[in-house]
Amino acid sequence: MEELLEIRQLLEQGKINEALLLVDELEEMSLSDKINKIDSYGVILLIHLIKQKAEKRSTRYWEISIENAVREINKINKRRKSGGAYLNQRELMEILQQGYQVALKRAALEAYEGRYETKELAAILTYSPT
Repeated sequence: MEELLEIRQLLEQGKINEALLLVDELEEMSLSDKINKIDSYGVILLIHLIKQKAEKRSTRYWEISIENAVREINKINKRRKSGGAYLNQRELMEILQQGYQVALKRAALEAYEGRYETKELAAILTYSPT
């Protein structure tokens, strides 16, 4: 809120460039916050997808968590007034790829009651019998 008052004062003083710099900072902070939230929900999404694939089963809790994570990611990414999205599909995929190792480590603690290390769980995910 403080920044908005400062922008107002700068505009009233005719200091357009300084006001625009503050607007840019606010936009950057807002986008950074959205990216962090999307990353957090992305990790939750990936944890449950990893457990589903590794254990070849699902639970109601995992399914609801997956649905919730997808809904929240879409909600956070949606531009309210102008329509469209803050992040495109490529950028969303980058965030998910960056969060994959974190999700894999956390899923290793939960899948199969934590019996497998992260590398072992990764091997289970990539193993496909011939």
